[in-house]
Amino acid sequence: MTEPSALLQSGDLTLRRVGSADLPSLVALQQAAYAKNRPLLGVEPLPLLADYAEIMRDMEVWLLERDGCIAAALILEPRADDLLIWSVASDPATQRAGIGRALLTAAEVRAQQLGRTVVRLYTGTPLAHLVAWYGRNGYAVERIEALSDRSITHMVKGLG
Repeated sequence: MTEPSALLQSGDLTLRRVGSADLPSLVALQQAAYAKNRPLLGVEPLPLLADYAEIMRDMEVWLLERDGCIAAALILEPRADDLLIWSVASDPATQRAGIGRALLTAAEVRAQQLGRTVVRLYTGTPLAHLVAWYGRNGYAVERIEALSDRSITHMVKGLG
């Protein structure tokens, strides 16, 4: 894996790598960003079941700061043949301002830096608005996976 620099630049967006001191803020952001999905899913969203110390150790975690606070996080898992977007999360106060779309673009920039031509992600199948939003951003449904307590829609985008 190509070791990332401390910054990821994508258009006007500059993300920085997470540091150990960011753990509480990252967890709080993830909790706030994903809480609204709980009633739609009927189960705890997968990102809220994660150990973020482990995520920070094993994945690439990129943060967007605004006014000294973490406004968004992008969590990526570089894999042998693709880049998995594990999480796109923004502070609920900043949602619908284009940050999510900018984070998707940043993930694609990172994929290209890593020499990957495929980006994958997944979301809860009942979150039809998110499946549609990812679709509008170039991601296609690859498959739907039925787990014992939930259904996950896996999506894929090829980079030209």
